[in-house]
Amino acid sequence: MATTGAQDSPRSRRRGPRQPRQKVDSRRSWAASFAEYLHSECHMAASTVAAYTRDVDRFLQWLEGRTFASLTVRDMSDYIAWLHARKLAPSSVTRHVVSLRVFFRYLQLESVLEDNVAELLSSPKAWQRIPQVVPAHQIDDLLTAPRRHDPLFRRDRALLELLYATGCRASEVSTLGLRDVHFDERFCVCHGKGDKQRVVPLGEPAIEAVRRYLASERGDLAAKASPAPDWLLLSRRGKQLRREAIWTLVKKYARRAGVSAEVSPHSLRHSFATHMLSGGADLRLVQEMLGHASIATTQRYTHVDSDRLKSIHSRFHPRA
Repeated sequence: MATTGAQDSPRSRRRGPRQPRQKVDSRRSWAASFAEYLHSECHMAASTVAAYTRDVDRFLQWLEGRTFASLTVRDMSDYIAWLHARKLAPSSVTRHVVSLRVFFRYLQLESVLEDNVAELLSSPKAWQRIPQVVPAHQIDDLLTAPRRHDPLFRRDRALLELLYATGCRASEVSTLGLRDVHFDERFCVCHGKGDKQRVVPLGEPAIEAVRRYLASERGDLAAKASPAPDWLLLSRRGKQLRREAIWTLVKKYARRAGVSAEVSPHSLRHSFATHMLSGGADLRLVQEMLGHASIATTQRYTHVDSDRLKSIHSRFHPRA
């Protein structure tokens, strides 16, 4: 391994000759340099860049001045054990492992290291949790929970309808632009992870809710910002309705509708998939609408509707 360590700062990525490294705040400079690499060269989504950067920054704090070159597989395993001791969820620990693999690969590209000890780490096996799903009989209560006394009830109804109608993630609904919604063709264009685009059909309730919002509240909201915003869903100040605000709104209306406290925007995504499959939709089509790279991710929704499975078993099994 090379002898450059955590105390050295990363160089800016250049195609020309290497420049001498400067002694600066190593932790901050490495995290910033890594974030730029993820964004500009790996073309990762902003949320992924933020998560990986946080993971690496946590790791750099744990190093306490030790050099990258001095680390062994045992050291890396000790770090994973340290994360477990802090009661991180298995999925979070798994993401930390992935973040470190990418970070050490970046250090190799920078000629800081010759070997990637993080590649030898095994990802902890996470339990496959059953997704939280809103029962079909409670969906209407949730989608109509915004009332006229709410300041932006038409926007909020449009938000909830879009989440359930498309199965989009909160971040994907947040980044929907005006040009992404096609009323006459009854579909919208979603921008998923890695800026991959996909077309998702829209039902009449969602189209009607969005149209009412556009005809009433959005114009007043857009007038508060300059230049005119392109985002479909706007905040009270006319800015983009952020992912965090979407989570808060869904939680608020779930409580009002008497739905489980565990409901989140992702619950509506899970509900979209589960209800589609329960209705007989093809698994591959649901995979495409959700934007899953692997059908194995979509298959977990086939295990949710146990009542439907029992019904099918009783109808078709000769010994049922």
